[in-house]
Amino acid sequence: MSRISVRGFAVASATAVTTVGAVVGVASGAPQSTSNDNVEATAADTTLLADIPAGQQAQVQTASLTQQADAQSAQASAAAKKSAEEAARLQAAKDAKSKKESADEKAKEREQEQTASRSATRDPASFPQQSSYTVEQVKAIARQIVPADQFQCFSNIVNHESTWNYLAVNSSSGAYGLVQALPGSKMSSVGADWRTNPATQIKWGLNYMNSSYHSPCGAWSFWQANSWY
Repeated sequence: MSRISVRGFAVASATAVTTVGAVVGVASGAPQSTSNDNVEATAADTTLLADIPAGQQAQVQTASLTQQADAQSAQASAAAKKSAEEAARLQAAKDAKSKKESADEKAKEREQEQTASRSATRDPASFPQQSSYTVEQVKAIARQIVPADQFQCFSNIVNHESTWNYLAVNSSSGAYGLVQALPGSKMSSVGADWRTNPATQIKWGLNYMNSSYHSPCGAWSFWQANSWY
């Protein structure tokens, strides 16, 4: 209840009380001339009392405390929501970092496996020497030296460079053998029999592709873009 309402209520109550008193006074024979003065005085006095209400003041104070509690509760909820959102953001960033580290670790493991696979290939000296080799025999040797997941890329390059002829010679440049080494004598780093042994040529070609393009498939990608490697 507002202060204006309390005052109105007080004035009305005082008027009613005074009026009743006046009626009683008439009944008892008392003069009525002071009725209006008494009403105004009583109303004025009651209005001053309304400025310091009793039950109404308690209600207003209770409402104020309730509003304060609601405001504090809303602030606490907003703070809790903000804290939860921040915690979720931090957790998401942590999860993303963990996934990246896991992916990097798996990629590193695959690279190590590929490196181990390359280093574990069969040595050319382990193949018996022949006076000549068919294309199929040369391919069979290559399958035992080149890692299985890299063989098709290696085969694509050799097919374009020499059509699997280990005695092929480029009449213009002098490039020699299956992988057309230039000059062909480079292949002596693997074996002195580089002119006639396809295993020696294959091993040298694999080493070259790994060192220059990381793998035969890397070399094949470059070859496709440039028609040489």
